[in-house]
Amino acid sequence: MLDIIKAVILGIIEGVTEFLPISSTGHLYLADEFIKLNEPTAFINMFMVVIQLGAILAVLVLYFNKLNPWATTKSIRERRQTWSLWIKVVVAVLPAIIVGLPLNDWMDAHLTSWPVIATTLILYGMLFIVIENYNRTKTPRFTDLNTLPFKLAILIGCFQVLAMVPGTSRSGATILGAILLGTSRYVATEFSFFLAIPTMFGASSLKVLKYLIHGNSFTYTQVIILLTGVIVSYIVAYLAIKFLLSYIRNNDFKLFGWYRIALGIVVIGYFGWQQLFS
Repeated sequence: MLDIIKAVILGIIEGVTEFLPISSTGHLYLADEFIKLNEPTAFINMFMVVIQLGAILAVLVLYFNKLNPWATTKSIRERRQTWSLWIKVVVAVLPAIIVGLPLNDWMDAHLTSWPVIATTLILYGMLFIVIENYNRTKTPRFTDLNTLPFKLAILIGCFQVLAMVPGTSRSGATILGAILLGTSRYVATEFSFFLAIPTMFGASSLKVLKYLIHGNSFTYTQVIILLTGVIVSYIVAYLAIKFLLSYIRNNDFKLFGWYRIALGIVVIGYFGWQQLFS
């Protein structure tokens, strides 16, 4: 029962942090110090990735009509635009596949550490503040997803590769990249949501496959824990997405930048203190 409660808490953390540009990895890494599941390490590592499926479902539900090319309410032109959007998403995810698949295990083994997470939290927090100040007087060139060129979609996908480094934030990297390339905050955020669908589904599937290939299996309790985390992350991510879309209509991302810097300092303070007195 205690692990179910822990799964609920971790699902809440995942749901809140997956689409806000504040790094779900950084938060879950810190949470793991205080909320350890009473399960084998292999299951915990898989769980931390697979609960992202709940966040994916939230995007699909919220944007079902926009992402559905077969919707009967759409005109022929709107259906073409929907297919075009999906092609842009697929093209944009290719850099992460090309770079991510060969380096995935190496990244997990060598970069999942508190110094790396703290550094990326602070670095990208500073970038959000600097870029927002730089763009304060600039007018975005792309304010509609339908006008987003394929070349720009690929470039945004290249920024997503940066999120392979823990603490970066997948949404943070893609949003920053899109804004730098001339999109509005709203277009950058929505495209980041859509780019998450194949990226996170692929990452979750790969994690489960590796888990099973290495001889692991699921107990009844583990299935319940996993489903609990996925369902909770779906509910919370649904609310977090709606909040973010409402927030950026009248605000910039600097608040998230300051938050990242503060969290990075907390990570350094907590783990540095532990290391100093261990």
